[in-house]
Parts: sequence; C-alpha cells; structure tokens
Amino acid sequence: MTEASVQALGGLRDLTMLKWYVIPLLAIVLYIYAKEIKEARSTGNWNAVFAGLTLFGIDFFNETWNGWVLVLTGRSAFWTAPGETALRTMVGWNIEIMFMFLIAGIIWYHTLSVDPKEKILGIPNRWFWAIGYSAFCVFVEVLLNKGGLLIWEYPFWYRSFGGVWLIFLFGYFHFFVGSIFVISRKTIKLKITIIGVIYLIPILMNIFGYCIMGWNY
Repeated sequence: MTEASVQALGGLRDLTMLKWYVIPLLAIVLYIYAKEIKEARSTGNWNAVFAGLTLFGIDFFNETWNGWVLVLTGRSAFWTAPGETALRTMVGWNIEIMFMFLIAGIIWYHTLSVDPKEKILGIPNRWFWAIGYSAFCVFVEVLLNKGGLLIWEYPFWYRSFGGVWLIFLFGYFHFFVGSIFVISRKTIKLKITIIGVIYLIPILMNIFGYCIMGWNY
C-alpha cells in the first residue's frame, strides 16, 4: 500500500479531528439550500436544488468506487487526499470537499441561461458550462496535486491521452451531464426518482463494503 494511502486511512472518520471552522461552513451550505428551497416553493422551479443534489450524489458514487479500488488493489485508490483536514470521510474525500460539491451544482445552475436552447460559441449553454466548469475543476485539481494535497497514483489516470482526460471525463464532466439529465426531465416526480437512484447506488455499495465485507476506505 502506498504511503499516501496509509496516510489517508489514518484518522479516517475520526471525529477528534474536527475543527471549529466546519460549523460556519455548514451554516453557509444550509443557508444556500434554505434560500434555494424558499425560492423554489414560491416559483415551482426546483432545478437549482436538484442540480445541487445530483452533482453531490454522483460525487458520492465517485468517492465510493474510488475507495473500492483501494481495497481491491491493496495498493491505492485512483486519488487520495492524505493532507490535513477537519474530517476525512473517505480516502479521497473530506468534509471540505463535501461542502464544496454540495453547492457546486447550484453554482453551475445559476450560470445557465434562462433559455436552455441558447448557445455559446455554437454549443448549447448547458453543455458549454458543463465543459467549462469541468475544465476549471481539473485545473484546480492539478494545483492540489502539485501542492501534495491530492495524490494520483496510477499514470494512466493523469497521463491518459497525453493529459488528464480521464479526470475530466470521469472525475467531473459526468457530474454535470447527470445534472443536465435530471433538470431536463419533465416532472418533479421523475427528477426526484432519478436523484433517489443516484444516492441509492453508493449507499448500497457502502452497506456492502463497510457492513458486510468490513472494508475500510
């Protein structure tokens, strides 16, 4: 097992690591969702909330399968976050990352044009911003990797096609693809059902991994 993996497993879900700054961050996230829900109740448009929940749910799935990679290889996940944190929730996930992804989908949604058919540089605006935000996230991840906060172990992950295309496609882009898919559905019931499935899959994976197999990731 790599040194980064051992460090990431150290203090995993250890509540004694908690820092006070988690409280105001939590308050900010709750405030954003409270405001979006209040707006949705008055307008009937819940897409901002659904985009936020969808993106976070897909990230939850991403971090779950990434943890499974660590267990199944016995060496390393695709990415690990062994650095200092107020709470490490999985080997590649921490409370700071979770708060960020809880609001990332809402930020993306409010960047979109009112008209979903409007184009930017010939690309439908929803897809344009999906590409743009994914590229920005990859840029930030590269900086985090250079700073030693986010570790990539497998060369094919970060050297794919001469760059970081796998990180772009499977690290971020599908987050926004999922969000586009959900907010494009016609009924609220269908949107909620899809989001429920998105969360159910990693929940079942973690029940199997943690409770049945006794894995630690």
